[in-house]
Amino acid sequence: MQLPSWFQNAIQRRLDHVTARIERHPELHRCRDEEESAFQAMFSGVDMTQLPTFMEWEDKHHFKQAIMNEWIYLQGMRDGAQLVFALLADPLLSGDELLASSKKTEPTTDKPEDGAEL
Repeated sequence: MQLPSWFQNAIQRRLDHVTARIERHPELHRCRDEEESAFQAMFSGVDMTQLPTFMEWEDKHHFKQAIMNEWIYLQGMRDGAQLVFALLADPLLSGDELLASSKKTEPTTDKPEDGAEL
């Protein structure tokens, strides 16, 4: 099932809005500072001529992870939409109706817990 482009665009705009809000969050700013300090400590004694090679690999790794996360997110949206459409097309019985129908199909013979007949 292919989602309409307007729906995909609406979800993308929402994701962009939430991402921008998260980027400005003070907790994330604190985490960035801690990450930068850890990075400086890790590479303080390293030959900086090798740093661009590592950073290129890291960029590609993060880009790959971002693509995978986006695909997982979109698949989750598709699955959720399919579930909603399926539930709207074929509503389930309510809890009371489900209990009533299960009582009609259960045998009515009474047995004690040890399994002996009354």
